[in-house]
Amino acid sequence: MKKDIILAGVGGQGILSIAATIGTAALKAGLFLKQAEVHGMSQRGGDVQSNLRISDREIASDLIPFGKADMIISVEPMESLRYLPMLSPEGWLITNTKPFINIRNYPEMEKLMAEIALQPRHIALDADGIARELGSPKSANMVILGAASPFLDIAYEELQQAITNIFIKKGEEVVKVNLDALQAGREIAMKQNL
Repeated sequence: MKKDIILAGVGGQGILSIAATIGTAALKAGLFLKQAEVHGMSQRGGDVQSNLRISDREIASDLIPFGKADMIISVEPMESLRYLPMLSPEGWLITNTKPFINIRNYPEMEKLMAEIALQPRHIALDADGIARELGSPKSANMVILGAASPFLDIAYEELQQAITNIFIKKGEEVVKVNLDALQAGREIAMKQNL
């Protein structure tokens, strides 16, 4: 088992929480893990990217080779496309469709979505809208993680437990909304992938 994952988005969208959740679940499952430090501006509004490598064998490097990523998990559509050259031909693109427009010349949404639609294996969903419907706008990142969960080769229950462990200090309600967001994203991915 090996998964090379690019996490992408904009500072403040919860990329580090996605990484922590996957990492915690992977370690609990007895897997090896390497993560490159977050690249980009982690403050709100700057682009952020991280390499996350998971395997049942030791991992030599924390950087994913060009064209070898098994998955791009992105909380922002333009950022998902920025890293497409890293994706393997068999890889999955999991992305939010709600833009975070932080630059003057942000591309037209129709063009972005058309490029995403060209990817043979992709899940695109309005994670922000789903999170708002659940009453927790800040949990859009967990909706995206839920959409990626069927393709991670990590037991879903391990992801749920990781969320519980990470967010329990913030209270039971925070744990619940994050678990609900994870489940909502997973259900959409399963429907889209039938």
